[in-house]
Amino acid sequence: MTRAAPPERAAFSAFRAMPTRWADNDAYGHLNNATYYSLFDTAVSLWQMDRGIVIDGPGATRLLVVENGCTYFSEVGFPDILHAGLRLAHLGRTSFRTDIALFRNDAPNAAALGFFTQVHVDATGRPSPLPDTLRARLGHLTI
Repeated sequence: MTRAAPPERAAFSAFRAMPTRWADNDAYGHLNNATYYSLFDTAVSLWQMDRGIVIDGPGATRLLVVENGCTYFSEVGFPDILHAGLRLAHLGRTSFRTDIALFRNDAPNAAALGFFTQVHVDATGRPSPLPDTLRARLGHLTI
């Protein structure tokens, strides 16, 4: 099977610096696999909050992660500064997929590429159409 090449920074429209911590390393001296998913979640959540998408408390936009994944290209670890690049990979009626690439320090190519698929749900937990305001904000993630 042919493996895809790591994406370049130019393929992403929003970035957030994500410092690593000593505790993020595993016994082999590189970033623990679970930490990647925590970084993805933090980058997506902070981007949503920066865009005025309320994700917690009364009036929160209810978005559930229903699928995620990660492809690793090269090692990272403490004390690297990672730059999470975000892009909108898919926009559906009730869901969307965000790609998140982690770039090590100033590297031009991603060390890892993850994704989160989120579904908008109503108060009963049933899928609900994405609000127009959310669609407009997600449009900022397109290249």
